[in-house]
Amino acid sequence: MPNENLTDEDVLAAATALVDAFRATDTRAYFGSFTEDATFVFHTESRRLDSRAAYEQLWAGWLADGWRVTECISSNPRVQLLGDTAVFTHDVTTTTAVGGVSDTTRERETIVFRRSGTTLRAVHEHLSPVPADAPEESAS
Repeated sequence: MPNENLTDEDVLAAATALVDAFRATDTRAYFGSFTEDATFVFHTESRRLDSRAAYEQLWAGWLADGWRVTECISSNPRVQLLGDTAVFTHDVTTTTAVGGVSDTTRERETIVFRRSGTTLRAVHEHLSPVPADAPEESAS
């Protein structure tokens, strides 16, 4: 299977596992979904994160502040297959809490997955805010 092209099912399974780990604030499983050299672009951060370790450091700071994910809903998924690489896009509504105060965000997310051997992991993640005037039901 390492030399076969990806399928929609492969990518959707990897994306579901990644989102489930994020929803559970499961640090180990979540970061295990990314390659070490993965990059991250978050509209909430002032700079690109150029490695999984850089994001893990940021995440650890959030956890130290009492941050956790309380809900994460993925909708409107799309998979674009490119051989052993795929682009997954979706809309995501996330609720987090810090010190008992909840915050819900609506974002669009792109995750680029690449197969290496039998493993499918993310090599890039990009979050963008959904415009305030976008309809709730489509948000795309």
